[in-house]
This record gives sequence, structure tokens and C-alpha cells, in this order.
Amino acid sequence: MSAFLRDYLLVVLFAGAAIAFAGGSLTLGRLIRPSRPTAQKYLVYESGVDPVPGAWSQSQIRYYLFALLFVMFDVEAVFIFPWAVNLEAMAVFGLVEMLIFIFILALGLVYAWRKQVLRWV
Repeated sequence: MSAFLRDYLLVVLFAGAAIAFAGGSLTLGRLIRPSRPTAQKYLVYESGVDPVPGAWSQSQIRYYLFALLFVMFDVEAVFIFPWAVNLEAMAVFGLVEMLIFIFILALGLVYAWRKQVLRWV
């Protein structure tokens, strides 16, 4: 057997061991956990609000916009971190580019603020 195939065999063995460990852990947990089903445990519970009759209810688009804005500004932090690490290598060019990036995001924040998207109802 060549070294190439031996390396892949090692990966397959580790993957099989990982799957066996995960499956065994889940099976053992299922066997030893207590099971006391009640109707109260199967009720829908969301953000501290009592369940409403029926499974379908409309929710306001404002919550989705708020989450989308959070993700957008969270991604901003992901882009700022590598810039901060290589700040000396990029010098003034990197600083100007990052200031333009932050300015564009600030414009988006001002727009959302003026449209009252950030108001939590």
C-alpha cells in the first residue's frame, strides 16, 4: 500500500471513530435520560411571549431588518480586524481605505436611523 493511500486510510479511520463516538454518545444519552412527556413541554415558546392559537402568525418585518443590520455591522468588525493587524504594512493607503469603508457603513446606519428601523417596538 502506498503512503498516499495509507494517509487517506488514516483519515477514514478517524472519521469512522468520530462518527462512532458521536453516535454512541447520543445513543447512551437517549438510554439513560429521564422521559416524562407532558402537554406543557410541547407548547411553542418564543421570547417570553405566550403562544397564540394557531401555528401561523405574522411577525413584523422590523425584526428581520434589525437582525440584518446587526449582521452587517458584525461583518464590519470582521473586516476591520485584519486591517488592524496589518496597519503598519498598509500605511496611509490602508487608513484611507478603511475610513472610506467605515464612512459608507456609517451612511447606512444614518439612513436606517432616519427611517426609524432601529426603533424597537
